[in-house]
Amino acid sequence: MDFTNKFFSIHYAEVGLKGKNRSFFEKRLVRNIKLSLQGTGYTEVKRLHDRILVLLDKNTDISAIENRLQRVMGIAHYELVNVSTKDISAIKEMSLKSIEGEEFETLKVETKRSDKNFPLTSPEISKEVGGYLLQQTGCHADMHNPDVTVRIDVSRHDVYIYSDKQSGIGGLPVGVSGKVLVMLSGGIDSPVAAWRMIKRGAKSVFIHFYSYPYTDKSSLEKVMELAEILSESNYRSSVYLIPFADLQQKIVSETPAPFRVLLYRRLMTRIAERVAQLENAEALVTGESLAQVASQTLTNLRSIESIAEIPILRPLIGDDKADIIEIAHRIGTFGISTLPHDDCCSLFVPKHPATRASVEDLDYAEKGLDIPNLVEDAINGMEKKIVSFNYEN
Repeated sequence: MDFTNKFFSIHYAEVGLKGKNRSFFEKRLVRNIKLSLQGTGYTEVKRLHDRILVLLDKNTDISAIENRLQRVMGIAHYELVNVSTKDISAIKEMSLKSIEGEEFETLKVETKRSDKNFPLTSPEISKEVGGYLLQQTGCHADMHNPDVTVRIDVSRHDVYIYSDKQSGIGGLPVGVSGKVLVMLSGGIDSPVAAWRMIKRGAKSVFIHFYSYPYTDKSSLEKVMELAEILSESNYRSSVYLIPFADLQQKIVSETPAPFRVLLYRRLMTRIAERVAQLENAEALVTGESLAQVASQTLTNLRSIESIAEIPILRPLIGDDKADIIEIAHRIGTFGISTLPHDDCCSLFVPKHPATRASVEDLDYAEKGLDIPNLVEDAINGMEKKIVSFNYEN
C-alpha cells in the first residue's frame, strides 16, 4: 500500500470543549496515542488545531493502529484519510484514489469546508467531485442509501478525503483527571467500575485483598489478568496485593457475626487509604451497585464509608446487573471475571448478614479490635506488581 498521502486523522469531542485548558488535554491525548501505538511502525503523531494526525510509512501495521485507537480514551472518531492539496483537480484525483479497489454501484460525496477561504462552497465541491467520480467509475449517484460515501474535509491545513469513519470510545484522555485507587475483586463489577473511571480520564491503580491459604490463588491470577486487560487503556498499571485472611479471622473471633462483612469492608477501606497515600491517589473506587447484595444497601454503604477520609466513588451505583454485564462483555473482562474463584469477602460469611447496620452499630462492634495494628500488618505484608498490556495476545 502507498502511504505517501495517507494519514490517520483523529478527532475528539469533549476535549475540544475545554477552553483555555484544551492544550493540556490535547497533549495528554497525543501522549496516550503514542503509548498505544508502540510497535505499529507509525512515524509521527502530530497535533493540529482541530485534530491529531498519525503519519505512516510502508512498514506501518494499519490493522494494529485501527484496533488500538478503539481503546484510547478521548477519541470520538478516526479515519484513514488520503491527503490532497487545496486544488479542485487534486481533490478529484485523490477522491478517485480513495475508493480504488472498492466494489460499489452507487456513491455520494459529502463535503465539510472549515476553511472559508477556499473558493468553492461545500455543495459546489461535492457537485464537482461527484460528477467526476460518476464519470470515471460509471456508477450512479444515491443521496439516501449509497454503497459508498466519499467524505471531503477542507481544513485550514490540507484537504482530507476518506470513505470509512470509525467510532472511538469517547471520554477523556487518561491522566487528565488525577489518580484513583480501584478495589479490584476479580468479579464482574469492579473491572467495569475501573473502566468507567479510566474513561473519565482517571489514572487507575489497583488493590486486591485475598485470603490464601484459606482460599486458592485463583483470585490473584484473575486480578492480574483483569489488570492487564484494563492496562490497554490505562497503560502501565500498579497492582497492590493484600493478604487478608488473618485479619478476617481476627474479625470473626472478636465481633458479632451479622456485622462481619461490613467490618471486612471498613478494614479494607482503611488499608486502601494507606495505599492511596503512597500512590497520591485522591479517591477510592469500588464496584458497588445499590442494593445488589446485603452489604450494598444505602444504610450499609453509609456505615462503611463513615470511617473514610477520602472520597469513595461508585461509578456503578445506579446500574442494573444486566447493564454491567453488557459493558464487561464489550471491554473483554467478562470471560475472566466469571471464572470460578473464592472471594475473600465470601469467606466466613454469616447466615444472616445485617442489611441496615448503623454507623454506631459498626463502631461498637469493632471497638475491641486493634485497628491501627491490623492495618499495619496488612501494609507490611502487601506486594506490589506492575502490569502492561501484551499486544501480542
